[in-house]
Amino acid sequence: MRVIVGCEFSQVVTRAFRDKGHEAYSCDLLPTEGNPAWHFQEDILELLKRERFDLAIFHPPCTHLCVSGARWFKNKQVEQEAALNFVRELLAAPIPRIALENPISIISSRIRKPDQIIQPWQFGHGETKATCLWLKNLPLLTPTNIVEGRKGRVHREPPGPERWKNRSRTYQGIADAFADQYGGLVNAVK
Repeated sequence: MRVIVGCEFSQVVTRAFRDKGHEAYSCDLLPTEGNPAWHFQEDILELLKRERFDLAIFHPPCTHLCVSGARWFKNKQVEQEAALNFVRELLAAPIPRIALENPISIISSRIRKPDQIIQPWQFGHGETKATCLWLKNLPLLTPTNIVEGRKGRVHREPPGPERWKNRSRTYQGIADAFADQYGGLVNAVK
């Protein structure tokens, strides 16, 4: 299966799909922390105009969307509308199966409610980070390893230049669940 993981510089999700035998690529405006041979460093919307994929996992930036920043909403209405339009374009992409993930955000009230809300502790990580999934032609993600511990590590990430990167990385257990469950819908491409 040909997979695109949009707005992912880390390649955590991309590697999980590649490890399962899929032709998986990441795409981000930033250079990748992973293998550049499997990364498009460009605007995901431009890439989708010329490339075709069977499955997309999208991680749009949450800076202007997540409710944790609600106190600044009135001062960033233009940025917020642009971010919502970006989400709309991703959800309308000509890809048969799509999962779009984001924290609790205004996507729920301005576009539609999420199909599912997952937590890292459902996938082997004893932490909390409510993550919403908006799905197109995909089943709900089934928890794979419910564990004890409910630490808010991501929420308590200390200030610094790498804070946003550390907060945005997908947990490996969730990435593996995407690859196992969504990658299993179509035979892998060798």
